[in-house]
Amino acid sequence: MDFIQQLKNSIINGKQATSKEAMILCSVRLDELCAAANEIREHFCGKAFDICTIINGKSGRCTENCRYCAQSAHYCTEIEEYPLLSGECLLKEASYNEMKGILRFSVVTSGSRLSDSEIDTICKSYCLLRERTKIQICASNGLLSFEQFQKLKAAGVTRYHNNLETSRRYFPCVCTTHTYDDKVRTIKNAMAAGLEVCSGGIMGLGETMEDRVDMAMDIRSLGVKSVPVNILNPIKGTPLEKIPKLTYDELLRIIAVYRFILPDAAIRMAGGRSMLIDKGRAAFQSGANAAISGDMLTTSGISINDDLTMLKELGFEVKKI
Repeated sequence: MDFIQQLKNSIINGKQATSKEAMILCSVRLDELCAAANEIREHFCGKAFDICTIINGKSGRCTENCRYCAQSAHYCTEIEEYPLLSGECLLKEASYNEMKGILRFSVVTSGSRLSDSEIDTICKSYCLLRERTKIQICASNGLLSFEQFQKLKAAGVTRYHNNLETSRRYFPCVCTTHTYDDKVRTIKNAMAAGLEVCSGGIMGLGETMEDRVDMAMDIRSLGVKSVPVNILNPIKGTPLEKIPKLTYDELLRIIAVYRFILPDAAIRMAGGRSMLIDKGRAAFQSGANAAISGDMLTTSGISINDDLTMLKELGFEVKKI
């Protein structure tokens, strides 16, 4: 029995893949790796597929210097800028997404963190969504404190999103206005307040496969079960605008390796999926079992109807994971 099958079977029997084993997977035959990853996904998660949508709840003028981001005030990207959206506006979008069959809806805001007054304002909006819809409320509002997370929890937020983005080693090459430890602290604060956490990264920032594996290992050690995999969409005006794009084979290998490391997680195809010729179909046959549908923050995405049609064709069932 070859290495892929041996490791797959040991994971199905409860073993955790090591960093060394994951790195070996980075050089095995891709088709065999993807097939084995899909078997692991089927064993731990069945046909369940977690689909969510997001809204850009506050846009632009971010003080952070993340080198990929169109919303950073450090770069000239000509995006639309606006303050916090009203509760009625968020309710309208949440209600529409719920009607379309979406189970989770996330409000994402620009900036390193919302101020205390903005937290109070957005918590009123979250309360409105909780009262008027049954959709699960997710949030991505920056590097918040434990006390702020308690307010979000009380307002009806169930899951918090805060990407690690890349490995600890490579993080300073991506951002210098906050640290990897700031990210980890935020995740731990959210969990301590009783929130689930969604955390992953962006692929194609210039990182290595070792960086990607290291990040996945940190995500596993933190106990995160929802893991977004974004593909860098180089934005004109950012420092990474001319970086070579990730190939689809590279992406499929990342997805499959992540399934070996995170066998029971919702591995979520996120930003950049609309750039793929098949809109992610091959990724959903290589270990991925979740997605962000609709538009992203500053780029267009894939329609909910198109996604639901594809998932039905692939035999998935939309469920919360």
